[in-house]
Amino acid sequence: MTAAEFRALHHTGRTLVLPGPWDAASARVFADAGFPALATPSAGVSASLGYEDGETPADEMFAAVARIARAVDIPVSADVEDGYGLAPKELVARILDTGAVGCNLEDSSGGVLKDPHAHAEWLAEVRAEAGDRLFVNARVDTFLHGVTDPAEAVARALLYVEAGVDCIYPIMAPTEELKVLAAAIPAPLNALALPGGPSPQRLGELGATRVTFGPGLHRRAMAAVAEIAQEYGPVR
Repeated sequence: MTAAEFRALHHTGRTLVLPGPWDAASARVFADAGFPALATPSAGVSASLGYEDGETPADEMFAAVARIARAVDIPVSADVEDGYGLAPKELVARILDTGAVGCNLEDSSGGVLKDPHAHAEWLAEVRAEAGDRLFVNARVDTFLHGVTDPAEAVARALLYVEAGVDCIYPIMAPTEELKVLAAAIPAPLNALALPGGPSPQRLGELGATRVTFGPGLHRRAMAAVAEIAQEYGPVR
């Protein structure tokens, strides 16, 4: 499936639910369950490779995404964090080489928010290099880093939309702010589903175009593995 077809999934009028596989096996499970597309979580992939989130070498992350994309016949969007310091041309080439048709790009690095104007210029360069070959999901990290005023998230989002991104992801936005954000941002909105929080259906009703899970599904799977380990652990 091409990026154009993946892009079209965001304009059907239905909430697009994108599970987050962390390896080829989990990708196949989600594809076999009938999901139309997948979105890798950097934290889940990092954990599967033995790293903390944000510490995975770029080469290993791209290789992991490539294994996931090869394993399924549905589109895969790759969380490539803040781009690993790569120039737009190299970043786009490496994402496309994995077989992914979309990507997440964060506007913070090392726990610090980037200058939004400089980041918007960088996103515009990514768009120019990618053309229509990549669906670009621009993550807005204001809420994640304690900036609670939705106006700041909207201001950043508008810059990124002007730069040509396809979707805005205000990660950790409070549920009550989703309608405000959706009304103010002229692009599809990505919401994060959290344990104990609103269902994907409810997030869609509040304005989310698509719903992702971050590392949540990997953590649930590992909790199940921990239970198995306790059940079949060594005899004492």
